[in-house]
Amino acid sequence: PRRWFDAAAEPLARRLATGALWLTLPLLTGLLLNERMLPEFSNNYHRELAKNGIWSFVAAFRDNELDYRHFYSTIETEKAFALLNRELERDGAKLIDPTVRDTLRLVGNGGEELLPNVIQITVESLSVSFLGAADPQSSLTPNLDALIPKSLVFDNFYATGTRTDRGMEALTLSLPPTPGRSLVKRPRNEHLFTMGSVFRTKGYDTAFIYGGYGYFDNMNYFFGNNGYRVVDRNSVAGDDVTFANAWGACDEDLFRWTLREADAGHAAGKPFNFFVMTTSNHRPYTFPDGRIDLPSKTSGRRGAVKYTDYAIGQLLRQASTRPWFHNTVFVIVADHCASSAGKVELPIKNYHIPLIIYAPGGQITPGHIKTLASQMDFAPTLFGLLNWNYASRFFGHDVSKVGAKDAHALVGNYQKVGHLEQNVFTVLKPLRKQATYHYDFATDVLRSQPENVEGIEETVSYYQIASDMYQNGTYQELSPEEHQSYLRRADRKEAVRSIRTGLAVH
Repeated sequence: PRRWFDAAAEPLARRLATGALWLTLPLLTGLLLNERMLPEFSNNYHRELAKNGIWSFVAAFRDNELDYRHFYSTIETEKAFALLNRELERDGAKLIDPTVRDTLRLVGNGGEELLPNVIQITVESLSVSFLGAADPQSSLTPNLDALIPKSLVFDNFYATGTRTDRGMEALTLSLPPTPGRSLVKRPRNEHLFTMGSVFRTKGYDTAFIYGGYGYFDNMNYFFGNNGYRVVDRNSVAGDDVTFANAWGACDEDLFRWTLREADAGHAAGKPFNFFVMTTSNHRPYTFPDGRIDLPSKTSGRRGAVKYTDYAIGQLLRQASTRPWFHNTVFVIVADHCASSAGKVELPIKNYHIPLIIYAPGGQITPGHIKTLASQMDFAPTLFGLLNWNYASRFFGHDVSKVGAKDAHALVGNYQKVGHLEQNVFTVLKPLRKQATYHYDFATDVLRSQPENVEGIEETVSYYQIASDMYQNGTYQELSPEEHQSYLRRADRKEAVRSIRTGLAVH
């Protein structure tokens, strides 16, 4: 081969340039191709045939999504909304207008609204199995273990997916894991109905704080275009990073930035909500030496988990000296498990993650909630614990207000999506296939069983409507004015109801 190159008539540099040009042409063509450029056909068969090949391939590559209606089981839209909204009202929320194709409803909670700061620490790849509750003798998380008796802990909490961007999607948007990549990486993901948009209706400053470079996985674009300030490695001074690897600054650095942002928020007199995303528990699993009893570089994931736990402990100790500490709720949750591979198509056990809510000021009572839930339920549950009244498009439940028979968890990977309710696990697959299983929580065994039509239709309603609302641009945030108008409308209805009740009594 070397003699062939040497004997070639063209110089090597020119041949490399020519080869690069030929490689670039199909890439440019692909980026310029758009399914909207397809010719219009009145015949649906011709239209779908035209979409085969490079058009659909490029569209799927660029948009990071699989067309739900094209590949998955569907039901009539009105029926899907009826089924979904019936489920969404199980925690006491009420639809604003049942005749409109929307999930918009009013959430009312008794008691005085609490407005503490909220620092949400989303830990990279933190499986439940790392915590001491699973195996006290081999615990890698002594600081989290010590925090658990003082916190509200969700014992049956599941990630919706297997990637960081999927966890971000569920935690901020309260949406199920629709096929393809998460909305964090898709186009048209601006001004969505997020947890942050609800916080801002209550006067909060919202920020995304990340130890890495936020352009990765489109994080900065997603958070920045959904009302969050962005603080990442690129936005801090070089000497503000004491240790870093290719993935990002160490978690101690990240938490130092977080404390600084919290101090500034407190000084400004404005409550704050921070979505803090760690990086140390990610390959190459390196961290500053001398912090824990495991060495960096050679201890692998075990060392990284223990270091992240150490850094969280340091954060809480330093925060405890701040004037804002007792008016702050700390949330520790994972983006996904450390390993999501398994012998079955959706290994449920490998989606089990911790959710720990610590309120040193006593705003949230410590204890354990054993109700089945997923990341999609986090936002409505937190707002329920704070007694908030608000207008919501969230697909999740307030877990504290639903019984075991109505609780569920939605999980998925790139192609397969599932719905677990009690012991029935329904899976939707491409080519409009589906399957029903019985899941044994104790043994982690899935057994195939006859298809459950009711369960399949309920599952379809979640994924079909979530996909439709994204595609149609209807899963949008409410302006503060819109939000207040809905709350005033609810207050008027409640006043009329009270008057009528009083007249009936007299």
